[in-house]
Amino acid sequence: MFPTHMLLLDLALVVVLAKVMGALARRLGQPAVVGEIVAGVLLGPTLLSPGLTAVIFPEEVRPVLSALAGVGVALFMFVVGTELDAGAMKGGGRVTVWASLFATAVPLALGALLAGTLLSGHQRGSAAGFVLFFAVAMSVTAFPVLARIIADRGMTGTRIGATALTCAAVCDVLAWSLLALVVALATGARFQWWLLLLVPYVVVMVTLVRPLLRRMSELRRHGEPGGGFFFAVVLAGLLMSAAFTEWLGLHYIFGAFLFGLLLPRSGGGEVRERVIRRVEPLCGTLLLPVYFVMAGLKIDLSGLTVGELGELALILATAVTAKFAGTYAGARIGGLHSREAVTLGALLNTRGLTELVVLGVGLELGVLNERLYALMVVMAVVTTALTGPLLNRLHPAPAAEEASRRASAHAPADRAG
Repeated sequence: MFPTHMLLLDLALVVVLAKVMGALARRLGQPAVVGEIVAGVLLGPTLLSPGLTAVIFPEEVRPVLSALAGVGVALFMFVVGTELDAGAMKGGGRVTVWASLFATAVPLALGALLAGTLLSGHQRGSAAGFVLFFAVAMSVTAFPVLARIIADRGMTGTRIGATALTCAAVCDVLAWSLLALVVALATGARFQWWLLLLVPYVVVMVTLVRPLLRRMSELRRHGEPGGGFFFAVVLAGLLMSAAFTEWLGLHYIFGAFLFGLLLPRSGGGEVRERVIRRVEPLCGTLLLPVYFVMAGLKIDLSGLTVGELGELALILATAVTAKFAGTYAGARIGGLHSREAVTLGALLNTRGLTELVVLGVGLELGVLNERLYALMVVMAVVTTALTGPLLNRLHPAPAAEEASRRASAHAPADRAG
């Protein structure tokens, strides 16, 4: 008999621990997602013995948890798609174009070079697939986490905040497009025929599904009944879109992401906001923490060798340097002042959950082995955690900036006395 009671107890444990660790992360000035990722790692073999982990998460329960985690990732990718504003990406100007280009190209190039040094110890499948995937993983920026960091620090209305969000949106679209190519290469046997279906699928979604959603949202916005029906249509649509791309052999995250892109933004976005407000609580409170736990069960940092620690240091150095240097160079070419270019580089180094989704795809496809997956997860956590402290120095929050200005104003008198 299936241990339903263990499934329910595991879900309760995941929700509580994720909430506690998320709150702790916020108290430490970090995004909640950092604490939630750490919670997942702590429940795995890094801290607990394999026997204890097996008792807490029995083998019979794990497939159900994995399925729930998959639904959570699909909903997350849908929300990511809804938050990307194509209009903002079009109007970013020189700074956005150059910063986005370099923030993607430099990590891709340095990531590919680093992947060449890791081939002998970690390669799975073709060398080309491994190098391409690793390069894409190094180029990721977490748009949703970055948006929340910018909002929490009151930077939404500032030039650097708006530029960072636009650059992150462009970088994400480029990264997901490149990841789709990597997935296509990794599933090469099916590449020929799914490509033929993918193009008409996108055309149908844009020319038929999007206008239909817009019409339904307009009716809803003008007070027509059926708000619950519209939400049900959106939920069913994103799940079917995700299922279709999964059936094609691409990956379900791309179908969910595309459906989010198609959700109407007209009329001030009220209907879109209502949909997101319904999706995010379930996704963020229950399903994504389950994803973190399932990811944590595949990570064992307790037995890292000296060589693996060296690889981790090299991965961290390359990730931070490549994203920062690429963003800074592109922003300066685009005409941004030096200090703002440095701040932009720090912001775009945020990787968060988006990186975990990409890494999960690599592990699922067999491109990454579990040891390199663990090292890359650490990189995602560390680079995201660095964003707050760096911003404290480069772009203090308004209150801190005012205090600093007052201290500077009194400094000459204090020294004179």
